[in-house]
Amino acid sequence: MATVIDGKAISQTIRSQIANEVRLLSQKYGKVPGLAVVAVGITKDSPRYVEMKRKACTELGIKCLVVELPEQVSEAEVINQVHDLNANPHVHGILIQLPLPKHINEENVLTEISLEKDVDGFHSLNIGKLAMKGREPLRLPCTPKAFLELLERSGVGIKGKRAVVVGRSNIVGLPASLVLLKADATVTIVHSHTSQLENIIREADIVIAAAGQPMMIKGSWIKPGAAVIDFGNNAVDDPTKKSGYRLVGDVDFEEASKIAGWITPVPGGVGPMTITMLLKYTVEGAKRYIEKNN
Repeated sequence: MATVIDGKAISQTIRSQIANEVRLLSQKYGKVPGLAVVAVGITKDSPRYVEMKRKACTELGIKCLVVELPEQVSEAEVINQVHDLNANPHVHGILIQLPLPKHINEENVLTEISLEKDVDGFHSLNIGKLAMKGREPLRLPCTPKAFLELLERSGVGIKGKRAVVVGRSNIVGLPASLVLLKADATVTIVHSHTSQLENIIREADIVIAAAGQPMMIKGSWIKPGAAVIDFGNNAVDDPTKKSGYRLVGDVDFEEASKIAGWITPVPGGVGPMTITMLLKYTVEGAKRYIEKNN
């Protein structure tokens, strides 16, 4: 059986360290870090994601400002809100809850976030430097930073390994592939138009599952001893649950856990770690700003 990588437990260890840094900032300067979350419209999952971030901030003593905008808000108004947050000295991190409504250009909005306050790591300068050899971004995107921490703390090496990323989204797949490449893995990206998908995945020492398809990757697709990181977060009907559904990953956990060397569960794997990295970046930004201006 695979070693289950407990993202919740690892996150709690890191969050304890973050909470201590927040206390030290408050004691020394009388100020605390602030995170702003901009949510445009309401999707099926967005209220849950926003509430998770708000709760995590509260637990660690970080101020959380949630800016809720209606579905039909103009792109210009969203950008104006970003500019206001850039100028707000009490805000040290800005997160745009993605995806945005179709009438808003995601790139235009993300590019307007101050590089110093880009805690999601999606600013074009961060992604551009990540994609270039010999350049270092101010920070890595939260999603790949999360799985890097999980692999490192679980003793899984990346250098020289063959990694397959399933999915090519801007949020997970593409940045994950760039981070793995920078860590000296040999990287293959597979997607809906890839032929012989199973055979390619079966060769991977590290599988990053980010396809958004419930339990698509079967246990027989996994190389024995591989590390499997599952970014899937899919709701499937389950009448035995009070909510009427349960969350599953993109990997068939029951099958894959019998073959893989390491595997993340859903929920409780990369989800908590992604939020933890967001909080970590917010505190780092606050420390830079507060120490510079005091």
